[in-house]
Amino acid sequence: MKYRTRTLEKYFQSASRQFPVMLVTGPRQIGKTTFLRHLAKKGRAYVTLDDPMIRSLAKTDPALFLQRFSAPLLIDEIQYAPELLSYIKMSVDNERTPGRFWLTGSQQFHLMKGISETLAGRVAVVRLLGFSHRELGNNASAGPFLPTPALFRSRDTSKTLTLGNLYKKIWLGSFPSLYQKNSTDRDLFYSSYVQTYLQRDVRDLANVGDESAFLRFLRASAARTGQMLNMQDLCRDSNINQATGKRWLSILENSGIAYLLEPYHTNVTKRLVKTPKLYFLDTGLAAWLTEWSSAATLEAGAMSGAFLETWIVSEVIKSWWHNGKRAPLYYYRDKDTKEVDLLIHQDGIIYPIEIKKSSNPGKDAVRHFKALELLKLPIGPGCVVSLVSQRLPITESVQAVPVGML
Repeated sequence: MKYRTRTLEKYFQSASRQFPVMLVTGPRQIGKTTFLRHLAKKGRAYVTLDDPMIRSLAKTDPALFLQRFSAPLLIDEIQYAPELLSYIKMSVDNERTPGRFWLTGSQQFHLMKGISETLAGRVAVVRLLGFSHRELGNNASAGPFLPTPALFRSRDTSKTLTLGNLYKKIWLGSFPSLYQKNSTDRDLFYSSYVQTYLQRDVRDLANVGDESAFLRFLRASAARTGQMLNMQDLCRDSNINQATGKRWLSILENSGIAYLLEPYHTNVTKRLVKTPKLYFLDTGLAAWLTEWSSAATLEAGAMSGAFLETWIVSEVIKSWWHNGKRAPLYYYRDKDTKEVDLLIHQDGIIYPIEIKKSSNPGKDAVRHFKALELLKLPIGPGCVVSLVSQRLPITESVQAVPVGML
């Protein structure tokens, strides 16, 4: 299988020259192992804790495990043997060479607690999601998305994404298995993915007794992608209590399936809402869960706009995470229901982004940008990400930008 270059490579290699331990987290099946094995130079051993015999050794005799598999070492699925962490700490404290241990982990929830307690100051944690639009276009060197004239000039040669091709991407999703030469059938992939995710990860994390209730919760969550989170409605539709719903949502968030976009609010005004918006980080998974049978039916359906917004938000998140940075993303909504889809807060400046399924967005698309003055912060250049074929000015500081420029 041909390897596809990932944006995270540059940052990962740089951080691995500074830290003795590197941890790559992210959902299952998004290419963490492939990514690290591609980067691993000769001489770095590889071991996976998916193997029951090896896992048993790691759990019952971690010291012997690290003698048997000596550094530099790549350990896959570290969450299955948290007992190893304190022995890795001792090993790097004895010999603090950069890049000694590379780890992958799919379940951030418990894993991060153990890592932060045991390996504080010794580990760099990076997050990997499915392929970004730019990675699929063999242009993995892109930096974090920020709607500045300089970034747009550097991307003006980006290929235009037609409506049909855009929704094919949205419907298919970003899991690497779906882009192999002999790619897996899409419906079969997501069906087995959800089954594996339910049986292996979620049962471990949440003691899910009723798998059908969790599947209902997954479907109800996917049906709300791009919407403000209403926990009461979500739990009622899933037929579970709110305490269970909050716990399960936290698991979706911590395992890289869902993302809660917080509203931007300050103490300056009480006119701003404080409810987050829910996004699935993979639109293909969300489309499968909500049973859209084709890209065309999704594009023509009632959730068309919500899926476009979800895809764009997830692309912006990837552009930051895959460059090793926290995504400083928010949205704006006030009590007058004035809303701006996305705000990037960088260096004390707010950059507004609106998302429109339109090939001709006008000044009406940015009418709520004026409300941002309420935040008492400098407002930088903004954009409307839309279906225009080329970059065009809407106002002096806001441009209509083709979706292919992400």
